[in-house]
Amino acid sequence: MSDHDRNERAGNGEAERVVVRDRRRIDPVTGQVRTPPAADEAAAGADPTHPADSASSAGFHPPGPGATPEPAGPSVAEAELAAQVAERTADLQRITAEYANYRRRVDRDREAVLTSARVQFVGDLLTVLDDLERAEAHGDLTGAFKSVGDKVVSVVQKLGLEAFGHEGEPFDPSVHEAVQHEPSDATGPTTTVVVSVLRRGYRIADRVLRPAMVTVTDRAENGTSEPAPEPEQG
Repeated sequence: MSDHDRNERAGNGEAERVVVRDRRRIDPVTGQVRTPPAADEAAAGADPTHPADSASSAGFHPPGPGATPEPAGPSVAEAELAAQVAERTADLQRITAEYANYRRRVDRDREAVLTSARVQFVGDLLTVLDDLERAEAHGDLTGAFKSVGDKVVSVVQKLGLEAFGHEGEPFDPSVHEAVQHEPSDATGPTTTVVVSVLRRGYRIADRVLRPAMVTVTDRAENGTSEPAPEPEQG
């Protein structure tokens, strides 16, 4: 409206009507976002400084209410966090393996110390066990003496002491000490066996306290020391 028209309206007694448009996008009473009418938006034009107008001018259209947002790739912070988690997991696995090895080593050393203590204690009683065995063989292990002997044998057995060296078992140079070899008439493949025990052998677990002192002979593998009979001639 020009100044001439305003002057004519003022001379005719007409007051200029002032129109106030509230373009605030946030309602000051309810706090909700306002949606301006299409006519006002068209009249006002696009504001290049507004994010929505800038996006529209750049060809970007925000997704609708029912649209599914596209998944975004991992950020730099998420990648760093995943790397830290992987590193901590590897450290925990390494520490767990080292602790398991330490436990096994400690258990093995403890068992070795206990076995050595039992061997040292029982080793001093081997001569007593020999006397008890000889007394029993001669019929002298009777009465209170037999009761004491049985208790001594029970104690050493609880400590893991095991006797070996019996007549008829195959000869084993790792646990037998052959002091005499009797002649044999066996022919063909033979096996050396124990025929008499001069002194009992003892061991605890896999440790031999002393070998058994034995007498051995050769026997045929069929279990007899006699040669096989020759077939009769027809």
